[in-house]
Amino acid sequence: MRGVGTVLALVVLATLVATFARRWRIPAPSLLVVAGLAVAMLPGTPQIEISPEIIGLVVLPPLLYASAEELSWRELRLVWKPVGILAVGLVLASAAAVGAVASALTPLSWQMALVLGAVLASTDPVAVTALGRRLALPPRVQVLVQAESLFNDATSLVLFRVAVSVAVASAAADWGAAGGEFLVLAGGGTVIGAAVAGVVALIRRRTEDPVLETVIALVTPYAAYVLAEAAHTSGVTSVVVTGVVLGGRGDRLTNARIRLQLHAVYGTVVFLLESVVFSLIGLALPAQVRALSDADRAWPLYALAVAGTLIAVRLLWLVPLSAVVQRKGGITRMNWRVPVVLTWAGTRGVVPLAAALSIPVATKAGTDLAGRPLVLVLTTSVVVVTLVVQGFTLAPVVRRSGIALEPDHTEREEASARCSLAGAGMKRLEELAELEAVPDVVVDRLRRGLSARLEDARDRLAESADEVPAESADVIYRQLRRDLIAVETSELQRLYDDHLISDTTRRRLQRSLDLEDARLADA
Repeated sequence: MRGVGTVLALVVLATLVATFARRWRIPAPSLLVVAGLAVAMLPGTPQIEISPEIIGLVVLPPLLYASAEELSWRELRLVWKPVGILAVGLVLASAAAVGAVASALTPLSWQMALVLGAVLASTDPVAVTALGRRLALPPRVQVLVQAESLFNDATSLVLFRVAVSVAVASAAADWGAAGGEFLVLAGGGTVIGAAVAGVVALIRRRTEDPVLETVIALVTPYAAYVLAEAAHTSGVTSVVVTGVVLGGRGDRLTNARIRLQLHAVYGTVVFLLESVVFSLIGLALPAQVRALSDADRAWPLYALAVAGTLIAVRLLWLVPLSAVVQRKGGITRMNWRVPVVLTWAGTRGVVPLAAALSIPVATKAGTDLAGRPLVLVLTTSVVVVTLVVQGFTLAPVVRRSGIALEPDHTEREEASARCSLAGAGMKRLEELAELEAVPDVVVDRLRRGLSARLEDARDRLAESADEVPAESADVIYRQLRRDLIAVETSELQRLYDDHLISDTTRRRLQRSLDLEDARLADA
């Protein structure tokens, strides 16, 4: 009961914090971490202990799946090379740099310093997606940041396992075996994720029950994660691949009503899980600090040094990579704004914390693993620093960089797409009118609505009365309007496939069409 009460209290706290975050236009994850820290400092607050199994099995799969579903498959194909370089090369460089700095500045042995480097080497998809949700980044930059955080798990997980085996067993690192393990983790996770996505797609194509569809959507990430972990591959990679594959085909698997229901359900689940986990990060730090020995009291300086190292290595890695990409794209003058934004967007979060919590307590000889409390504190501290400092300042950095999409650009793109959709609907309507199989009063009503969309999308459809009874006209109107919505949906997909609109615009307009389709179905 105490655990249930704690979770309920966290949900209430998160709801209040999220309300203020929206009102103040600041990122909710950053404010949740600060709120968790503030609550943990209050007298009488119970000590919070986070279980790595709870985070890994309960929290991570749906959050990773939701983040992966938001990825644009079209944009991902354009940035897969830079994503691969960052997911492997930058992770290795970050782990080596953090390990070297921690070994030189902290009381940690070089083995535990390597563990710390492996834990913090990769960016966190949950934090990156949560922070970037409200930023108007160009589609390719947004996908690059999200995809890097989603696909660098296999590299960091292999590094972590090697580092832990060295620290626990005092054995030499077997990098040859590590390379093979990386292929098994990444390749196996990819295959299992693709297989799960294929099976789920087949089931969803044959299902029209909203309740069953919702259950399938909620179970899918857990099935992908558990199956991959049972096969000793990467559960995170499996969930990501499943989400990317199904996210790119979601509009073709379900109807409008089910899509709206899934959007609402998953939005609620993601909000609750993100709220609880980011609050826990702040709540857990004070208790972890109290577990440190007197020799580790300089941990704040160590944490700042590690966080600074991660930012510096990321910037030094991204600048030449960005220069190469820009030069291949025909840009002769180096643009520093993109690598700066990409550097500042590389936050840490839930995944590093789960990895640190899973470090064994004792060595194979049965003695306590020296340095584990300090590694846990430094991991949580760096997560807090990145979420608070980078989280609160990411939006101003993006605005100052000048790469954010202007509201006028988004509005123009959306208005142009709406005109194309209305034009496609008008063309189909004229074809039906020529067949003279539809009452004129219905054709006129639909034509007026589509004309209003072409002009300013503000005029409402006018009801008219003619020889056709009003009830019959309404039924025919709803049937034809849903037919036109299907035509507009096809046109929307064509605009996206032809690279005329962004994935954000496509999702927004698809949701608008789904809402209208659902209203017509319920009428």
